[in-house]
Amino acid sequence: MVANNLVLVPGAGGVGRAVFEHLRAQDVPVRFMVRRDDERAAELRALGAEVVIGDLTRPETVAAALQGVARMYFGMRVSPDHLLAATVVASVAKEYGKLEALVDLSQMTVSQMTATSTEESHQQRLHWLAEQVLDWSGLPVVHIRPTAFLDTPLFTTMAARSIQENGTIALPFGTGHTSPVAVDDVARVIATVLRDPAPHIGQVYELTGPRSVDMTELAAEFSRALDRPVSYVDMPPERWEAYLPKLGMPPHLEQHVAAMARLHRDDRYNRTADGVERVTGIPAQSIEAFVSARKDFYLG
Repeated sequence: MVANNLVLVPGAGGVGRAVFEHLRAQDVPVRFMVRRDDERAAELRALGAEVVIGDLTRPETVAAALQGVARMYFGMRVSPDHLLAATVVASVAKEYGKLEALVDLSQMTVSQMTATSTEESHQQRLHWLAEQVLDWSGLPVVHIRPTAFLDTPLFTTMAARSIQENGTIALPFGTGHTSPVAVDDVARVIATVLRDPAPHIGQVYELTGPRSVDMTELAAEFSRALDRPVSYVDMPPERWEAYLPKLGMPPHLEQHVAAMARLHRDDRYNRTADGVERVTGIPAQSIEAFVSARKDFYLG
């Protein structure tokens, strides 16, 4: 018998973990499907979540994890297996036949893509294709399309390193604009939909921060938040891309991050949307507010 609000969440970290925190505050039961029974899994159990072992690319484990579930969040880290996982989830969930909602974490770049566009990263293409598969499945799907995350290393670890070294943010974004959104704001939207999915089925929600800024304006928000001068340095793209392998990124992630930088230079991230406030009733947090809450991290 299906529990009337049990939510399945894949993975133990990232957006899914933040979704869990919001659902836990509302006493919504969550079952995590994780690949390893490790310390993070034990921590989730201690916080009151159910934990099962499984893999989004293995139909038999997805089917087992879905038993008794009414709602599912589908999201995963940047991975060449994204489309395979989406296809497995769609196929198994359709056979299961008891989902009230499947909330898909996509990317806002999909909003600008077509079946034949080629400027985007391989990961963004996988998200576009995954949305097609989920829509074709006939499942009760809600697509969540955030823009670049404020929590990405571009704006956190990499920015913190250069701010501490020389008071700069060094990225190859040129004069392009951006409107990054915090993971917590995205999680609030997803949790809101999962708590009461009926009004949202079939919707696509685009999520950004409150303002689109160029990189000089972004550095100014960092300056105000940190109470110290921060300036933007426009790095040559070739030099920046040569640095990426030193970060230990797998090739698929490296290509995705390089494409994000190129699309920023082309001003493709110059957009705002009111999805966060429209769904949750609370506006998305600003860059300044996000950085201010992490002042010690950025200043070291």
